[in-house]
Amino acid sequence: MSIFCFKNYNFKNICFNRLKHLPCFQINMKEKHRILGIDPGTNVLGYSIIQIDNKNLSLVEFGVVTMKHLSSHQLKLKKIFERLQELIAQHSPSEVAIEAPFYGKNVQSMLKLGRAQGVAIAAAITKGIEVTEYSPKKIKQSITGNGNASKEQVAAMLCTILHEKFDDKLLDATDALATAVCHYHQSSSLLSGKKKYNDWSSYAKDNPGKVS
Repeated sequence: MSIFCFKNYNFKNICFNRLKHLPCFQINMKEKHRILGIDPGTNVLGYSIIQIDNKNLSLVEFGVVTMKHLSSHQLKLKKIFERLQELIAQHSPSEVAIEAPFYGKNVQSMLKLGRAQGVAIAAAITKGIEVTEYSPKKIKQSITGNGNASKEQVAAMLCTILHEKFDDKLLDATDALATAVCHYHQSSSLLSGKKKYNDWSSYAKDNPGKVS
């Protein structure tokens, strides 16, 4: 497993008034808590940890987990579960936001991606953490104002929001960061394109094809 991490980003004074293009939210800004953002994948998984502390948004850690070297899909799913539980144990996020799989023509690829997302959700809800699912379009709309924005455009907007330059080679990590930031601004809004799960049975009921 290869893991690329960027730790101890302190983007202080990143207040909501700099993000006026995004919808309103009702998180108690006086509470200090963390959000884990996940961009699921079977070869590369992106993740990010952001912290909200008294109106300040900061990036604690983000990176990717590569699994191309693993010989089977089952081993990849095992690695996803174990790595995310490690991150949860290390950073104690109170919420998890995950990007929903997009629909493609390759059925087998979609099945594998759905399984990867299901395992990622299981890693969180087995620890008692609520998971919110966002569509790729909703995330792009939240970050850039354009639901059809490219990965590069999303990364560029995150650079503007956080006043920091991110490596273009880590677009899976910035996608995970975008998911977490999207949740930060929309977690209390009843918007379309997201679904919450706080136990395994409710997730399995809505996603029978991802559970075996």
